Amino acid sequence: MAFDFTAAIRPLMEDIVGACEELRHVDMARVGVAFAQTRHGRLDGVYATIHPLRFLGGARTMQRRGHTFEMPQIVVNGQELLYIITYCLPRFLDLPFERKMSTIVHELYHISPNFDGDVRRLGGGKPYHAGSKRRFDAVMGRIAEAYLRATRRPELHAFLRHTFRELADAHGRIVGFRFRAIRPRRISRPGDSQSS
Repeated sequence: MAFDFTAAIRPLMEDIVGACEELRHVDMARVGVAFAQTRHGRLDGVYATIHPLRFLGGARTMQRRGHTFEMPQIVVNGQELLYIITYCLPRFLDLPFERKMSTIVHELYHISPNFDGDVRRLGGGKPYHAGSKRRFDAVMGRIAEAYLRATRRPELHAFLRHTFRELADAHGRIVGFRFRAIRPRRISRPGDSQSS
């Protein structure tokens, strides 16, 4: 029977946000979880990404150079999503266990404390990683370690002890939810007539 990556990682993410004070603002019912296939199996590259479905401050539209852009509305099981987190496979599953855990925390931490569809902004020249990605990653690692000490459901992360190939060999194949590329849609151009 195929291994459903999305069905395995979502309950783990729900447990993490329930156990970690820094992530309690996250409502997983409004966070899509997906995977994308990487072009190669090397570990250099992106392990996961977060796609906010709103602009700055949770706005549905954004003005840029006279154009108006709107983010797509994505509804799953009757619930409008505000974020989508996508894991890059096989790369993510081939990381050491601790890196997998800190990567999950990393993506969840990017969700704005206002939970408004925007990302957390930390200020400075690198507003998403507080100036130093290395220091940011170290903090994510500490949150992940605290979660592992606190959780009462270690079975939820057992699958992360295996590589992509080990899971694929054991289950035949790996499946899960996928989203098409998510891009803002231009809804007006400079000079378009505006109704009053």
